[in-house]
Amino acid sequence: MNRSTTTTTTSLLKKMFASLLSTVWVGAFVTSATKNTVLAGASLATTTKKAVAPTVPIRTESDSTESTSILNAGEVIFDPASQRRPLKVLFLSSDTGGGHRASAESLANQFQIHYPGTTYDLLDIWTTDGVWPYRTLVDSYKHLSAHPRQWQFLYHLSNSRPWEVMTDVHSIFMCEKKIRQRIESYDPDVVVSVHPAMQLAPIKALRKLSKAKGKHIPFYTVVTDLASGHATWFQRNTERMYLASESLFRLARRRGRTPKENIVMSGLPIRHDFALEAQELGDRNTPDGRSYQMSVKQELGIDPTKPMVLLMGGGEGVGSLDTITNEIYAALVKHGVDATICVVCGRNEKLKTELAERDWDAVLRGEHRPKKKGFWARFRHQRSKTVQDALDHRAAVGEGHHGQGNVNVVGLGFVTRMAEYMVAADVLVSKAGPGTIAEAAAVGLPVMLTSFLPGQEAGNVDFVLEGGFGDFADDPVEIGEEVSTWLRDPELMKSMSNKARECGRPNAAAEIVLDIGSRTQTWMMLNDDKSVA
Repeated sequence: MNRSTTTTTTSLLKKMFASLLSTVWVGAFVTSATKNTVLAGASLATTTKKAVAPTVPIRTESDSTESTSILNAGEVIFDPASQRRPLKVLFLSSDTGGGHRASAESLANQFQIHYPGTTYDLLDIWTTDGVWPYRTLVDSYKHLSAHPRQWQFLYHLSNSRPWEVMTDVHSIFMCEKKIRQRIESYDPDVVVSVHPAMQLAPIKALRKLSKAKGKHIPFYTVVTDLASGHATWFQRNTERMYLASESLFRLARRRGRTPKENIVMSGLPIRHDFALEAQELGDRNTPDGRSYQMSVKQELGIDPTKPMVLLMGGGEGVGSLDTITNEIYAALVKHGVDATICVVCGRNEKLKTELAERDWDAVLRGEHRPKKKGFWARFRHQRSKTVQDALDHRAAVGEGHHGQGNVNVVGLGFVTRMAEYMVAADVLVSKAGPGTIAEAAAVGLPVMLTSFLPGQEAGNVDFVLEGGFGDFADDPVEIGEEVSTWLRDPELMKSMSNKARECGRPNAAAEIVLDIGSRTQTWMMLNDDKSVA
């Protein structure tokens, strides 16, 4: 082995060792949504926004016989709108993927709607006050998310009780005092963590701070994963933990020993626009729903007479967004399906230009052969019976006679009206980010998943398949073929849309905020009474 090879190997081992030490804090941080979920270029700072209050009634029914819903979670607190006070909310988060910030922003928006005058801050405690390796959280994320195999190895290694105990003890001993001082400088009424790496140490710091100040500052956890999560999310001493699925409930009980009465099945907090659009759309399969969808398509400049496929993200190991677009286009044309394909290119202006200038006849002349599946592929994920029956039926009846489909491809830049595009869409093709899936379900949109990050995103695939509102395929040719099959089967599309709506919680952010806000205001009144006494 020559000197250069040795140096390269040593450098790689050092990088992996640093990543290993920080992975437990990177944890489940890719609760990814697409680029459009992230507020571009925004810094972790106080932000004030105007918003419109939703008119959708807050859901109060329980999602589980073992867990608890928003309004029956322990004591019901009287919180009339006329008596609500502005709050100072401190969110603990980090820019390790878009999902954490997006969830914090959606909750902050609801605080400002329901508690006018509320201000909020987003704080990354490890970047500001962590020692090595915790302060490398963001850089470690960038490296690991670009190397899925390393991520998978380190994620599962760190997702163990011995590793969790070791890092808990070390981080509290080395960082708790600085974290406590940092939180004190914000003087919050309530602290809400939306990141798995920001649980135990801030809880300990807040307890000491509350004791020193002679007033209670409540701490709440909003888990921003959808169906599976890292062990560091789940703590016994959080005052409330808000979850999106039964699988997370089981993890919280088993891994964190979180009391049942402290767990609330709320759904995943998503952007306020989706609550408004879900209310306007209703059931997209009814005449009123179809009429509203057509009006949104017209407003967006999309042909209302054709179904629309919304394509977001390519994902690791699936090939580029460019390749998936080509294969969907080829399949739709070949099977005689008229459609519009809207491709969210984000800031990738090069891709947007290439799509506009592409020779689509050359795409049709290319080879379109699905890759051979390995033996273990059949055991990775099992599609729902509804989807499988529809695919089997299509294979049995054959193609019949048809002409070529009339398909046009539209490249989109950075999309700010994502809720409207999802209403206009008939199928979403995307990687398995929890926020994206939750947003699609909120508006009854079937989902074709193309990839997932090993670890916490694997459960998102199962959430969709078990829910019966989509499928997973990691081969671009297979993706194209299956999407074209869906669009030729109106009954399947209707079934998947209805099942998506059953899984959707468009008002989750409002429900969570009303619960946190009412409890926080109760503590504020008790603190006021204590100070007077």
